[in-house]
Formats: sequence, structure tokens, C-alpha cells
Amino acid sequence: MEQAHARKITVSTPGRICLFGEHQDYLGLPIIAAAISLRVRLAGVARADRLFQIDLPDVDKKITFELDGRLEYRSSRDYFRSGHNVLYDLGLTWPHGWDCRVHGEIPINSGTSSSSALMVTWIKFLLAAVGSCKRDDAEHISRLAYRAEVQEFKEPGGMMDHFSTCYGDVIYLDFPGNTVQRLQPTLGAFVLGDSLQPKDTVRILTHTKQVAIEAVQMLRRHMPEFSIRETPLEVARGVMLRLPQRHAEVLEANLIDRDILRRALVLLQTTPLDHRRFGQLLTEHHLQLSQKKRVSTPKIDRMLETALAAGALGGKINGSGGGGCMFAYAPEHAEAVAEAIRAAGGAP
Repeated sequence: MEQAHARKITVSTPGRICLFGEHQDYLGLPIIAAAISLRVRLAGVARADRLFQIDLPDVDKKITFELDGRLEYRSSRDYFRSGHNVLYDLGLTWPHGWDCRVHGEIPINSGTSSSSALMVTWIKFLLAAVGSCKRDDAEHISRLAYRAEVQEFKEPGGMMDHFSTCYGDVIYLDFPGNTVQRLQPTLGAFVLGDSLQPKDTVRILTHTKQVAIEAVQMLRRHMPEFSIRETPLEVARGVMLRLPQRHAEVLEANLIDRDILRRALVLLQTTPLDHRRFGQLLTEHHLQLSQKKRVSTPKIDRMLETALAAGALGGKINGSGGGGCMFAYAPEHAEAVAEAIRAAGGAP
């Protein structure tokens, strides 16, 4: 995120890919995420009146509102008004309005956190516009963005997107205390591939989260000491046979993914990085998401298969699933991997 001046403010925030821990944060499990080189950018110029005018050329839309108390929502995801309202509820007010223009390079509704990056950008902008001492506090901005995007609209997502886009770099984020550890691995190139398949993020998150939570509750009736953070898979596996098949396979996938992340964390803190093993762990994570959590699609699976055949070392679906993006780790042959993704019908 960038600089602020008295009459003009510019802010930009990156999108993100989830390396490990996909569909884990809402269970209180850690994630490892990385910022990407695609960003949302906002430029604002102060007005003399109390009007906010926001130009969104990427979606051919304009939003206008006047500063007059808490704002009424006009849609189910009225993010610019919700960002204002969350800060207004904290007692912040703005002495004048702004003309804003928002442009993004992050694929929209594709799992790379375009909406969270937008919200982080907007919260940062509003804090800078009012001169808040918290305008550079990444944890504070992350929590406010989560409140404005998720809690304000009673949606099921976790905080991973807001923390990872706000902090940038590669981070290990542990819940529920939101402990952030910056990692500094020497990574090669990633190739992002948009499947161009629309996805229903809320429906997928709600269903997958519900099944996982129900599975934990069911297992604890038979095994009161069960901990999704600590109980070894081999200890829980026999008891999981008492659960309905769908609940058992989702819970097993969560425990496997939990252990994959632990191995990945050690790997990412080891120098030199074993790039081939890193790619293998990404693919192992994807197999759980595809075969057991069932959040991938045949097209995304095909895009990953062609990427691996073209020289990628690994990869996975990115985001809630049901469409959207995948990515491949390709420290070598990145251009060939991109062309393979294109040939499979994706947009690299």
C-alpha cells in the first residue's frame, strides 16, 4: 500500500494465492498464503463538498453517496458503504468527500481475493483520508476489512484473505489469535490460471464449512478428547468410521491438509528450498480439495494436469473452489506452463 497526501491519496493492495490451508481457516487451523503481483489500485482526489463519487471502470459502474451518518445498503455486497459504516461505528467521520477511481488487475470472483483486496484498499484509504493514526496498522486494517466484508453481511468466510492481502509477502497465519509470521522463502515463478468458470463462493463455503463443523461435533460424541489441531490422523481414523461417509471424508481431508501444511512450513523455512518437494506438497493438497472436499472442477483438474505435463512442479485450485483460478508452481518452463493452461481452456 502506498502514499497519502492532503488532497490526493493513492492506495494499492495485492491479490493472494493460498499455498496451504485452503478451507482450513474457518476451522481455526493455520494457513500459508502468498501475495501476487496483481493488484487493486485506488486514487482519490478531495472534493469541496461531502459527496463520495467512486468510479469502477472494470465493472462499468459508479457509486455515489453523501456523508450523512450510517449509510443504507443498496445491494447484498455493498462494500464501499459497509467500509464507511464500520469506521463510522468506531466514531470516525470525514470532513469532506472524495472523487475516487478504482482499477484492478486481479481476476474478479476467481478465488484470488479481489474483493478482500478491494476492501483492504478502501479501509486503508478511508483511514488515511481521516488522518487516523491506525492507517499503517496492518492487523487493524485486516480486522476492519473482515468486519466490513464478511461480518457486516453475515457471510461464512474467514480472515485469511484480509490478512494475506494486507500484510503481503508470504505469511503463516495461525488462528484463532491471528498470529502472523512472515516467511522469506526463495520461491520461483507461479503461473495463475483462470478457468473462466463462474463460482458461487458463499454457497461452496457455507456447505463445506457446515459439513466440516458437523463432522467435528459428531466425532467428539464418540471421542470427547478429539482436537482438530492436535489429534493425529491415525488416532482419529478408526473412530471416523462411525460418521456418515461424506462427513468422514471431509474431516479426514482436513486432518491430512493440516499435516501437509506443517511439513510445508518446515520446508519453507529451510535453505535452500527443495522446489520439487514444495511442488509435490501443493499437488497433495489439491488432491484432498478435489477428491474429498470436492471443491475443484474437471476443467481445473485438467488445467493442472496439463501444467504438470508441461514442466510445472505442482499446483492446486485456489480459493473457495467450484470454478475460478488454479495456480502452478513453475520455477522453470513458466511460459510453456502458461501455454499449456491456455490450451486447456484457461486464461494464464
